[in-house]
Amino acid sequence: MRTALRYLGGAVLIGLLVVAGTWIRVGQIGAQDLPAAADGAVETRVDAILVPGAAQYDGRPSPVFRARLDHAAQLYRDGVAAHIVTVGGGQPDDRTTEGQAGLDYLVAAGIDESALTAVGTGGDTVASLRAAEPVLAERGWSSVVLVTDPPHSARSALMARDLGWTVQTSPVRDGPAVEPAVQNDYRLRETLGVLYYRLTGGPSGLSAPVF
Repeated sequence: MRTALRYLGGAVLIGLLVVAGTWIRVGQIGAQDLPAAADGAVETRVDAILVPGAAQYDGRPSPVFRARLDHAAQLYRDGVAAHIVTVGGGQPDDRTTEGQAGLDYLVAAGIDESALTAVGTGGDTVASLRAAEPVLAERGWSSVVLVTDPPHSARSALMARDLGWTVQTSPVRDGPAVEPAVQNDYRLRETLGVLYYRLTGGPSGLSAPVF
């Protein structure tokens, strides 16, 4: 019995260390951004800026999604990439998808439509990124900057690298997803989502948006 308890205690300790390490890593990646030159200009140039979808309401991106799109538009204007890819599907009764709503929003914001690609498939991050993989491959794009919320950056980057892309992250710094009141809950859910994805390769449902 004593030996069994020692094994159990060791397993619990290892589990706690794994969770704590993942929590720290989620925070570290969420704090990272693209390198900048001495004058503050972003040095990175990649094939595409990729924006995972969040909710959209009858074609209007939610505040969380708008923050991602606004940040992606600024990176495009800074010359980080010549293309922006918006991804995400829709609900059965929706008239459009997250991917298309994101594209329409960026066109209205002044981004040239020829620079935009929408992938309107996928009900979660991993499905949306997997749907985008053949679209990027067809265009010969293999390097991306992911624009999403800070806690979501680690999991989405892990999934994107598993698709064979060269990935950098540039999390949003404004909007509802960075409010202090939601950070601990969002980070915990993303920590559990990362662990579940590492174990199964699929979505957990635990890391759905908290907004």
